[in-house]
Amino acid sequence: MSKKRNKPLPQGLVEVEIEGLTHEGRGLAHFDGKALFIDNALAGERVRFRYTRLQRRFDEGVAVEILRASPERVAPRCPHFGLCGGCSLQHQDPAAQIRMKQETLADVFTRIGKVSPETWLAPLVAGHWGYRRKARLGVKHVIKKGRTLVGFRERGTPYLADLSGCVVLHPAVGDRLQVLAEAVGQLSIRDQVPQIEMAVGEAPCVLVFRVMAPPSDADLGVLQHLSEEYGYHIYLQEGGVDTIRPMPGHQVDLHYDLPRHGVRLEFLPTDFTQVNLELNRLMVDQALDLLDPQPDERVLDLFCGLGNFSLPLARRCADVVGVEADAGLVSRAAANARRNGIDNVRFETADLYGDLAAEPWLRGYYHKALLDPPRSGALEILDWLPRLGVQRICYVSCYPSTLARDADRLVNVLGYRMVQAGVMDMFPHTAHVESMAIFARSED
Repeated sequence: MSKKRNKPLPQGLVEVEIEGLTHEGRGLAHFDGKALFIDNALAGERVRFRYTRLQRRFDEGVAVEILRASPERVAPRCPHFGLCGGCSLQHQDPAAQIRMKQETLADVFTRIGKVSPETWLAPLVAGHWGYRRKARLGVKHVIKKGRTLVGFRERGTPYLADLSGCVVLHPAVGDRLQVLAEAVGQLSIRDQVPQIEMAVGEAPCVLVFRVMAPPSDADLGVLQHLSEEYGYHIYLQEGGVDTIRPMPGHQVDLHYDLPRHGVRLEFLPTDFTQVNLELNRLMVDQALDLLDPQPDERVLDLFCGLGNFSLPLARRCADVVGVEADAGLVSRAAANARRNGIDNVRFETADLYGDLAAEPWLRGYYHKALLDPPRSGALEILDWLPRLGVQRICYVSCYPSTLARDADRLVNVLGYRMVQAGVMDMFPHTAHVESMAIFARSED
């Protein structure tokens, strides 16, 4: 059988009108009866684009000339925008970005969920630059360039972008990508370092170097000098996450604070935490204000992680039960409760997508619930909520399509109302949509 060959890309530039934006933040157009998804284009613009990929049902391209610009268009701050795949919307005004995200949420509610909130929440927004405190950066020594690269991959390719810096990463790392690249380039195992994971709390910055071969004494000296020069705490990872160890003298307790609630949460460098600390604080505040836990109420926190919501909730209600599948996170959540002097919360380990019939925490009664699931949503747990007596739900979502699907179940099957919903700009300059919705029983 002959191998299928890719059709050659059309040459030259093609002029089109951009009809709208996709949920991924790409311009939507049509040419010769076929849909086009065009990077670096905004709704209402007229552009000339070049093809980057041909598909059976649609084609892809990138705008290289803007003939008529949208009033939403702004100059990207990053010189690598368009090449680097870390951002997709730096060419759009931040206020327009969040409007687009609200429109995306409204669209999926209508199409997928067949629901609409009684009231739209004002979008939650924080700083737009230097906000990202967690990231996994690729590392590659490129022989043809004669140097090492550190950063994100090029848009639409498996290759690392050649970056001088990154304006969305926390400046402790974003301003020093070339410093990190030069340090790795000095290592004898530079070809055996595929990634660096960063984690920044309130102050310290931890860098976890993935090493596929043991570093030499000289290599450790290079990393020690990097630490002393820039204040990094350096950890090494030789295998899975259980192999992560600090270099001698580099152990540090990462933490972040929720000042309004008198809570400090400690975490490990590879634990899941929200990447945007300022927005996370606003999110926790809004969730508690909308859920409105009372001093005599019990609250169930599902997919609770380190206790990001559980511990603030426990400050305001009688009892909180947090449930999480990751036993390590459960252990650290319990430790965070002890450190904060909170004794009216307990944490349980359970697979919330599995068989829960034997779980003892499901035999209680809860007035309210908070759900913060991964992209896959929370469909498997929803039917338990009315059985447990839950009258009010705060659902925090990182993927609007599964929120809409779950809203359909809650509203159209289980009898809740979607009282409020809105988006949160956890990842400015990307098309990622974080959102929050409040559901209530009719009698609430």
